Amino acid sequence: MTTGRQVVGLVIALVATFAAAAVGGLGMGGQVEGWYRTLERPAWTPPDWLFGPVWTVLYTLMAVAAYLVWRRGGWGGARLALGLYAVQLVLNAAWTPVFFGLREIGWALVVLAALWLMIVATTVAFFRKSVPAGVLLLPYLAWTTFAGVLNFTLWRLNT
Repeated sequence: MTTGRQVVGLVIALVATFAAAAVGGLGMGGQVEGWYRTLERPAWTPPDWLFGPVWTVLYTLMAVAAYLVWRRGGWGGARLALGLYAVQLVLNAAWTPVFFGLREIGWALVVLAALWLMIVATTVAFFRKSVPAGVLLLPYLAWTTFAGVLNFTLWRLNT
């Protein structure tokens, strides 16, 4: 595979992944400073400023993982793994508008549960194609697990 094709593959993975982040971000609509601040939150809630840097690192790791899977099998050889990746990106992008835009903490938890299952499936599929790619998704799975506990706790405290 030529270097130029590899660069294009990496750029596509980065653009697709960060596009999902951008779509999700549009669903926030300034609600962190507004509605979210009115919620009762557990003492162990991370500070608001931490979420941006954490997600930037996670999205970068995710994109590199997808690129490694693509590089190993191409689109045809990694169809299942990359298809799972695409589905989890859609669910990832959907959580923010459901939680912040619609202010539906319970439904956001449902989306997050589906997302978590898709991340597990994607991670397994990535490990089968490339061990480094699977490893790169583990921080995402860990953070999403934490986010699920936080979402559940917010739901319990605010309903």
